[in-house]
Amino acid sequence: MALSDLNPVERNEEGIAAVLGILKQQLGERFQTGQAIRSQHAHTTTYIPTQAPDGVAFPETTAEVQEIVRACAAHRVPVIAFGVGSSLEGHTNAPGGGISVDTSRMNRILSVNPQDLDCTVEPGVTREDLNRHLRDTGLFFPIDPGANASLGGMAATRASGTNAVRYGTMRENVLSLTAVMADGQTVTTGKRAKKSSAGYDLTRLLVGSEGTLGIITSLTLKLQGIPQAISGGVCPFPSVEAACNAVIATIQMGIPVARIELVNGLQMRAMKNYSKLDYPESPCLFVEFHGSDASVAEQAETFGMIAEENGGGPFLWTSVAEERTKLWKARHDAYWSSLTLRPGAKGLSTDVCVPISRFAECVTETEADIAEMGLIAPIVGHAGDGNFHVLVLMDVNDPNEIALSEKFVARLNLRAIAMDGTCTGEHGIGQGKIGFLRRELGHGVDIMRTIKQALDPQNIMNPGKILPDMG
Repeated sequence: MALSDLNPVERNEEGIAAVLGILKQQLGERFQTGQAIRSQHAHTTTYIPTQAPDGVAFPETTAEVQEIVRACAAHRVPVIAFGVGSSLEGHTNAPGGGISVDTSRMNRILSVNPQDLDCTVEPGVTREDLNRHLRDTGLFFPIDPGANASLGGMAATRASGTNAVRYGTMRENVLSLTAVMADGQTVTTGKRAKKSSAGYDLTRLLVGSEGTLGIITSLTLKLQGIPQAISGGVCPFPSVEAACNAVIATIQMGIPVARIELVNGLQMRAMKNYSKLDYPESPCLFVEFHGSDASVAEQAETFGMIAEENGGGPFLWTSVAEERTKLWKARHDAYWSSLTLRPGAKGLSTDVCVPISRFAECVTETEADIAEMGLIAPIVGHAGDGNFHVLVLMDVNDPNEIALSEKFVARLNLRAIAMDGTCTGEHGIGQGKIGFLRRELGHGVDIMRTIKQALDPQNIMNPGKILPDMG
């Protein structure tokens, strides 16, 4: 994707110069303008070119975030929130320059309420940090996108991951939040009650807004009890279609599967080489069940029968924690293992989500596209909710390869939308998928634009993302 193809954002040189001086005075060494640190705060885990901010601020309190935003608002300078930089669609880029607000020092766990199964954290707390803190309480936070992302960033991009089929996404697991809005004021979107009918749902408005409406400064999250027993394993299948049909049957039978992940044959080859797994190079399902000792054994046996009916198996499962950890570590390392399939290449990571009844069809047609176009592009999927990812490996210095890869992604996005699905199940729109939002939501984009203009009339909150023609 060339920079010229991205949503343009006009630079305000005079305003940027003024804000750089103000923030240096306010934050001292916690405001940096060196080229290396600026580039780090715009790096993307995909091929979208880096567009660095002009400065990086490291606030430690909500009040300091307010000061940063007020300075930027006074001089019409962009503000881009930054968690750990693991997003995949150019969310942290600064197309019009401006200030990156790094929340890593806002990393306190403010409260844990075991009886209510909730906690309140600052945005820089990562999911692994939180679960380490919770370990002795018998609780855990289940949303697991693979990367050790910050919880503020996970909320901003409406992340999900491998556990979503049982525990939902960030949308279902954020009870309320506080955020600094474009005018520098702080809004609290709700209380700790498990449900509310009080007014507009501001929590859901900000969850998934990708920093374009405000900067999240704290979150109240739902927690879950650590299961008494966990079983899981890997099951090979003769084809992607057979594996997908087994997923559909599992979900339709109401088996409370916690994770059910699709790995196609090419991805399995990469994982075998990278993570030293001893499984055939064929499509496989990684499956996990949570519950009591008896229930997880029953669920595993039932799934094994479903797999056999669809030509799969044998399903080798275990309740030994160390063995399960190795399997899921391999699954979470899928991105890095994929890069070994074409050393030196960079990955264009994309995702779509379709109704579960269309999942097999969508994945099968996508594999046909990959073969037709001669691409190296392994597939992994959160199969239980119809979401899958493709990592297209390409030479980013070859315009022809970039064009072919973008053609593939466009075809994939349009196929998913045509199947009554979405062009992104969990990556978000960012810069990379702006061109498909109107195809998916039509007039809904105009409603989003109206909300954006009302809450951020100067368009300083992460401009150039989500909405087309709002540079």
